[in-house]
Amino acid sequence: MSVFENALEAAKARPGRVVFPEMEDPRIAEAAGWLQEHGVCDALTCDASSDAQMAALVDGRGIKEGVAKRMLSRPMFRAAAMVAAGEADAMVAGAITPTKRVIEAASIVIGPEEGVTTASSYFVMIFPDGREMLFADCAVNVAPDAAQLTDIARATAASATALLREARVALLSFSTGASGTGESVDMVREVAEATGFTGPVQADAALNKTIAVTKGVGAGDANTLVFPDLNAGNIAYKLAQELAGAQAVGPMLQGFAKPVCDLSRGATVDDIVASTVLTLARA
Repeated sequence: MSVFENALEAAKARPGRVVFPEMEDPRIAEAAGWLQEHGVCDALTCDASSDAQMAALVDGRGIKEGVAKRMLSRPMFRAAAMVAAGEADAMVAGAITPTKRVIEAASIVIGPEEGVTTASSYFVMIFPDGREMLFADCAVNVAPDAAQLTDIARATAASATALLREARVALLSFSTGASGTGESVDMVREVAEATGFTGPVQADAALNKTIAVTKGVGAGDANTLVFPDLNAGNIAYKLAQELAGAQAVGPMLQGFAKPVCDLSRGATVDDIVASTVLTLARA
């Protein structure tokens, strides 16, 4: 079964509650209707604030009551507060809201996962030949330092283990092994040493067993690609979409205490359905 089929089956067996703060968007409304109709989740709107939401901000996050009231007047923050208060299991947003606003609400209201200091993102890439991979970070961190890239790599490995059942992580660079030097490749090498993941490694060696043998790094069977910066990650996933016909589900956010999905503003109804199902898999 595919990653989507596995997640869909699990979601139907135990439907969760997902809040959609952008229900006015026709794509969101259609996707939410499909998910509700097929027993995947209870699709929630964020029409009114509650005492539980206020308590989540004031008591849970230490926000002053006046500031919390102003936050709860905004749908994105109110939706995040529903998740923080336990009124919803996950939040799916971003169809009409910039990524930084979704992350802002999640960071302030839901807060980070224990032991994580860097929020990041990944796409589930589904290729026409059936291959399924995770690409990270393609939406959040512009120029991560070694510590941040280490957080991204570890978080993405955990996401890959949950969704793909096994994480074969490659830390990508313009150089493989010890063949090159420079600030970027040296940083990737530092992350590889800290995590034990394969790297630094060029994309061909990460994905091609014959080339991996030739270059003497890794097994050439990576299913999780971690890019050194946002330039590389964002360009790569869009090239995979346009040239290889891959479906890019996400960006899925990671590093928060509870599941949050940041949709691409170009997301289709099918993309929203898939993103929601995979978000529920992490709930």
